[in-house]
Amino acid sequence: MAREYKTFAQFWPFYLREHSRPRTRALHYVGTSLVVLLAIIAVLTGNWWLLIALPVAGYFFAWIAHFTVEKNRPATFTYPLWSLYADFRMWALWITGRLRPELERAGVD
Repeated sequence: MAREYKTFAQFWPFYLREHSRPRTRALHYVGTSLVVLLAIIAVLTGNWWLLIALPVAGYFFAWIAHFTVEKNRPATFTYPLWSLYADFRMWALWITGRLRPELERAGVD
């Protein structure tokens, strides 16, 4: 039976462990970067139709990573909002070079 998380603080280490392989995280970074880029382009150009592509861009790479690299079930299926927030948090920590200590605290090599 899957563990039930009551707070994001409990969920966060689980999320990082579910993204333990560098290739999994790299594919997530590609998807999240595309989401951010498409959102910026939509705002700058006023082409709001681009917003339809956001979930496709984000989830396509993430789910490919989970099903082919990590071989686990995406946390999105059980914790959709926390998973979305965690993805952007992981991406931001990676961009700023502060992800390694978080991974270590979660027990990820």
